[in-house]
Parts: sequence; structure tokens; C-alpha cells
Amino acid sequence: MIEIKNISVKIKEEDKLVIHDLSLTIKDGEVHAIMGPNGTGKSTLSKAIMGHYKYEVVAGDILMDGESIKKLEVNERAKKGIFLGMQDPTVIDGVTNSELLKNAKQEITGEHINYFDFIKTVDNALKNLEFEEGMVHRHVNKGFSGGEKKKNEILQLKVLKPKFIILDEIDSGLDVDSLRIVCENINQYLKENKDASVLIITHYPRILEYIKLDYVHIMNQGTIKKTGTMELAKEIEKLGYHSINDIRENDSNE
Repeated sequence: MIEIKNISVKIKEEDKLVIHDLSLTIKDGEVHAIMGPNGTGKSTLSKAIMGHYKYEVVAGDILMDGESIKKLEVNERAKKGIFLGMQDPTVIDGVTNSELLKNAKQEITGEHINYFDFIKTVDNALKNLEFEEGMVHRHVNKGFSGGEKKKNEILQLKVLKPKFIILDEIDSGLDVDSLRIVCENINQYLKENKDASVLIITHYPRILEYIKLDYVHIMNQGTIKKTGTMELAKEIEKLGYHSINDIRENDSNE
């Protein structure tokens, strides 16, 4: 589904290269995690895939289903089924969650939304996320706690039904109960949408204990240094990221 081919990415305003010759392939139905210390380019990678205007892919390419998306705008990538659960979700004052979800769904499908079916989908998602029904009438993320913001990202995921999902530190700011609820809903989504793929970006392996992974990638100095299974994440938790300093860069999975 997603093939990242030897990309290098810079921050436009600073003319600073953050990602160096990074390659990664994520097939239909696979769940991957990228771990690494602060400042290694993990969030930059998520924004480069999504098409954030502050970042530029200066070398290499990003393919979805065999077609380059490098020149597409953010909304065009979203219509193709790419979703980014943000590390720090944006507050949109004056726009309710219901309005955002309904308009986004209509833009993605290109079809008129059946309001009854839409309300039913939203209500079921709210119940599963243990959200109050009235939250859909609140302005997007305004006055939300950190945990509510992250749950709101998962609500959008469940309603918009993307094919490729990037979760950038979706576990940060969550207490134990909220983390469990978020992960249960992610797992439910993957069970119902077996071709959907996920890229989880995180510092800690805690979230990875709730979600079954296919691969774990360790990122350092702007590229992937090592690829393995959940055992690799456990090794990092035990020994720390300093243990990868002497690891030679290897090929990510194909």
C-alpha cells in the first residue's frame, strides 16, 4: 500500500535536512511501529507522508498503491485514504465536531451523506470511545483535555474510514484507562477493515503491548537503523536507545 523510497526531507523555512535516505514498505493489513529518541525525524516522517506544507521531500518518492503522491496536496492525500492522528491535535474554534466529520466524510466519498446512517455511525463510535454524546456539538478540541483530544482523533478515524493510518504519539497524555479504550477502538477498526494499514510513531513500547505488530523500526539520525519484531521494542525498553548507536543501518522490510 505505502512504499517510501529513499526519501530525504527538509524543513523549508530552515533549509534543514531532517530525514536522510529513508526507505520503508508497509503492505495492506500490516501494522508497523517506529520508535526513537527525540529529534530523530519521526514526526517529520508523518508530516512528509501527509504533505505538510512546511516540509519538502527533496529526494526519493512516496507511493500509494504504486502511484506517487509526492506532489499531491494534503486534502488529495486524505481523499486517497491517508489519515494522520496528530501528536498535538489542532483546536478549530467555531466548527463543531459534527460539522467537521460530516463535511470531511462527504468530501472523501464525493457523495451525499445519508444523515441517519451518519448519526448511527457517530453514536456507535462515541459509545465505544466512552465519549458523551454532546461532545459532537462542541467545537473541535476546544476545551478538551489531552486524553479527549486523542480520543477525538480516533473518532475521526472510525467515521472517515481511511486505508492508511499514521498515529503520531497517540499514546502521549493518556492515562491507563484512556490508553486501553483508544487501543481497543484501533483494534476493532483493524478487525473490521482488514486491508487497512497502520504506522504507529511512539517513544515508548506501552501502546505496543495492546496492538499486535508486524514490524518495529528504530529510527535515529533521520533514518531507520534497525527493523525487528516486538522483541526489539522490549530490548529498547530494557537497554535504552543508546544501545543502537553502534548498529549499522540495515534495509527495512520489503
